[in-house]
Amino acid sequence: MTPDIDTDSESWWAAIKDGTLMVNHCRSCDRNSLYPRPFCPHCWSEDVALEPASGRGRLYTWSVIRPAGGDPYVVAMIDLDEGPRVMSAVVDCDPADLAADLELQVAFRDDDGVRVPVFRPI
Repeated sequence: MTPDIDTDSESWWAAIKDGTLMVNHCRSCDRNSLYPRPFCPHCWSEDVALEPASGRGRLYTWSVIRPAGGDPYVVAMIDLDEGPRVMSAVVDCDPADLAADLELQVAFRDDDGVRVPVFRPI
């Protein structure tokens, strides 16, 4: 499944393609958010811009998906060091080793020709 890339998200996806995770930063209230949009969801200011994120975060919660006939994979909510919470996959980790607050680092993989951010333990 490929994402719907529109004018609000095309810069974010271009950065992902180049290997950089971005967050929306509001210059009015100094808070970060995801996903990219032309306004701040905290104060409604339109003075927002994409800024590079560190790519580091902590595991908030997760589910191990065990498809019939396929390998299990992990879908998770990750709290980025910059504040926003993002949903992604956790890779390169045995699901039994997952724990709340596990430190993670962004990585990238190609899914159906689209580069997407995923996270792996530090």
